[in-house]
Amino acid sequence: MTPHDASDSIDPYAGDTIGVRPITAAELPDWLRAVKTGFLQQPVVPDQEVENRAPGVILSRTLGAFDGSRCVATFRSFPQKLTAVGGAAVPADAISAVTVSPTHRRRGLLTRMMRADLAAARERGDVVATLIAAEYPIYGRYGFGPATTTTEWTVEVPRTGLDPRWAGPADGARIDLVDAEDVRKAGPELHERFRRGRPGAIDRDDRWWQIATGALRFGSSWKEPFYASYRSASGEIEGLVSYTADDEWGDSNQPRNTAEVNWLLAVTPAAERALWSYVCSIDWITRVTSGRRAPDDLLPQFLPDPRAARVTRHTDWLWVRILDVVRALEARTYGAEGTLVLDVADESGPDGGRFRLRAAPDGTATCVPTSEEADLSLSIADLATLWLGDESAVRLAALGRVRERQEGAAALADALLRTSRRPWCPDIF
Repeated sequence: MTPHDASDSIDPYAGDTIGVRPITAAELPDWLRAVKTGFLQQPVVPDQEVENRAPGVILSRTLGAFDGSRCVATFRSFPQKLTAVGGAAVPADAISAVTVSPTHRRRGLLTRMMRADLAAARERGDVVATLIAAEYPIYGRYGFGPATTTTEWTVEVPRTGLDPRWAGPADGARIDLVDAEDVRKAGPELHERFRRGRPGAIDRDDRWWQIATGALRFGSSWKEPFYASYRSASGEIEGLVSYTADDEWGDSNQPRNTAEVNWLLAVTPAAERALWSYVCSIDWITRVTSGRRAPDDLLPQFLPDPRAARVTRHTDWLWVRILDVVRALEARTYGAEGTLVLDVADESGPDGGRFRLRAAPDGTATCVPTSEEADLSLSIADLATLWLGDESAVRLAALGRVRERQEGAAALADALLRTSRRPWCPDIF
């Protein structure tokens, strides 16, 4: 995530003596302290934290801005696979830990770091760049557009209408409590099955599973979760859930505990339904918080009374910057046949132009630069917003962000680009 960014109101290269460059291993503690300063966290970096974080840091892709010997701005990127519509994994430049210290704002430091990183990403052949934006107004000026959203629900268990005597699936499947080691073994393959079926999902490496199960820790805030698995009647693991619970008792000496779901991963609706039923049936649990879920998640509709699940947070989540329009549009599949000429403006980079997109009956497409008359004009950021299939070109046209050059072009774009299930990125990075 990315807070406290600099302005473009001045030329970032004019007379600024602050150096922007990749950090060295010896500078990692100071760089981490600058990250914490930017995120308003305690600016203390124990040696153990440096040791634990170092293996996940690619020094050549970890930038710092230095005023003398002090790091005053931070930026890092790392390789990522992002699932396009249709299941293809496209190489992405994942951006994180972007901060500018409050003493050094409005000097163009973010612009310098962003330009350097995106240029390197294009040179590597990355198709897109991604980030989770802590502040909305910043990243559009660099060509990023919000491409997925996330929703959190709070479930009032007594209102759900679920049978409190529920004792598990009745179809031969089973739910078992498992240990962290079991999750680390089964989780990666299960998540890869999930990732291939959900546009907007990203890959998880072994380090992600170590952090998610407490094998790798960075502070004192870790709370050991419970883990449960769902096995189908054939014995195959099709779902996992991680959750914690508080210890609250009401005035009448009755338990009023809340189960907080850290994450729930399922590759079948049966597994998803069973795991939510399990969490909602645990003795003493009167409330369940869902954690970050897809905006069209099935959770409320699994409940006999969907109103028992109320939305407690809904926000933009994964932001995407397209670095190669041709490869991005050819990587995904399409819901209809048709041809669309897009005039893409990229004021902050070299990735714009005019492109003819031709979607075939089998869902594949070709995209080539063209000089033909445009059907639709839009920014590179709005193309990113449309690319994963969540947003409507007709809606963006009504907002004045997309311009129809040919009548009906926005409706055709929706027919081509939109998806039946909304894209979702469960992760933060």
